[in-house]
Amino acid sequence: MKVYNTLTREKEEFKTITPGKVKMYACGPTVYNYIHIGNARPMIVFDVLRNYLEYRGYDVTFVQNFTDVDDKIINKANEEGVSAHEISERFIAEYEKDARGLNVRPATVHPKVTENMDSILDIIKTLVEKGYAYAVNGDVYFRTHEFGDYGKLSHMPLEDLEAGARIAVGEQKEDPMDFALWKAAKPGEPSWDSPWGKGRPGWHIECSAMSRTFLGSTIDLHCGGQDLIFPHHENEIAQSECASGQIFANYWMHNGYLNVDNRKMSKSLGNFVTTREVAEKSGYEPIRFMMLQAHYRSPINYSLEIIEQCKSALERLYNCKELLQRAKNTAPEGDVTEDEKASLLRYKDQFIASMDDDLNTADAISAIFELVREVNSHVSAAAPAKKGYVEFSEKLFLELTGVLGLLYQEREEKIPQEVLDLVERRAKARKDKDFAAADALRDEISALGYEVKETRQGVQITKKEA
Repeated sequence: MKVYNTLTREKEEFKTITPGKVKMYACGPTVYNYIHIGNARPMIVFDVLRNYLEYRGYDVTFVQNFTDVDDKIINKANEEGVSAHEISERFIAEYEKDARGLNVRPATVHPKVTENMDSILDIIKTLVEKGYAYAVNGDVYFRTHEFGDYGKLSHMPLEDLEAGARIAVGEQKEDPMDFALWKAAKPGEPSWDSPWGKGRPGWHIECSAMSRTFLGSTIDLHCGGQDLIFPHHENEIAQSECASGQIFANYWMHNGYLNVDNRKMSKSLGNFVTTREVAEKSGYEPIRFMMLQAHYRSPINYSLEIIEQCKSALERLYNCKELLQRAKNTAPEGDVTEDEKASLLRYKDQFIASMDDDLNTADAISAIFELVREVNSHVSAAAPAKKGYVEFSEKLFLELTGVLGLLYQEREEKIPQEVLDLVERRAKARKDKDFAAADALRDEISALGYEVKETRQGVQITKKEA
């Protein structure tokens, strides 16, 4: 498997520190509001990456944090007159609801900043002792110039980065490029005891501390959105490598940006959309499909038209799934032939080749649709497919869609007994060649909101669209 490493700007063979095991970290949300549609992209992309690594036989330990203390959380709490803890716990629960809807699996560990203060303080103390950080009136800053490799992830020389650096009001930094590791407490804010007085951590240090606590000093893979490359991930590298004296992460993977209606998402433009809002109108699964139909490093666009296209594509996949389920009940006995197996397994090979090529989910989905075309043609042919073929096809189809986390919705509604009785009476009428009665029974079924039709795989009952 090859992945594009942001650090080297090259596709590299993916080799882990410990054979067969992957230590993987992804930056999680700051929990002060519902996640927006752009937040959903890294959630889904790196969930699929984890699925695929496990599919290929790796034992994956995946850590994704919750930033549960932050200026935005504090401001939200002050607006509502509640504690910061109440805000963060509320929106962790909302995040988890959206994650379940998107079929994003929980991480192995979801550490919270507030529950890992000792490890955060420990790494800051180490940086101060080594001379990489300094305290000023209760704040602690990292000396950026002391880390010679600063800028190696964003591929920007320090002088270029310095051009945009500023010292904000109230900051007492030695250099504009230095960044906060610890912030002195302000009245009314949550705070913790430290050697430098009461305060709370800066944003960047928390990920370094929690990654080290749960995965060790060097990890295989660090993931996140492209917007985090600088300064967040750049600063994580600097403080982590200065504290440990070791490489922080061997591979860095970043997903591309998401626009809304071909414009950058912004509250000021009126195109800020939460994942929940989209899901309430169109469902969660089309969002997941949308994020996977393009390569993860490519920019993508969200619009209602694109979501509708994703719904149509999913409908084709669900139709294939249901066709195979029906065919299992009616297919004549018989094994799948070796030639049939070889023909079907071509698509598995295409799928794996695509995913091995820097997680190319777009081409992997194309392989699945080619499989669907062959299966539909074979199962719906005049000479019905044997049961062995149907079962082999279904297993392969569900295996590949399962890696992408698709087709997880239970679409089959329980058909009312009244409808089933009418269908049974209609079948008997057709058998007796009483077609007038069969037509009348079909009309009764239709009046109850269902359609019935005969297929080569048996009688199909579907609920009519509203």
